[in-house]
Amino acid sequence: MQFKTLICALVLAVTPTLSVAMGCDRGKHTAASCEAGQVWDAGAQACVDIVSS
Repeated sequence: MQFKTLICALVLAVTPTLSVAMGCDRGKHTAASCEAGQVWDAGAQACVDIVSS
């Protein structure tokens, strides 16, 4: 019985950590990941061409 309790406690302790770690890929795209002549548009979530005025 104690072994099952230990396993359940371990699973409950690790689960929140894993869920937080899975959400860490946000912000993966940055201006550095865009090609030359493009910038990162956070609203469009994509690289867009630089428009000169």
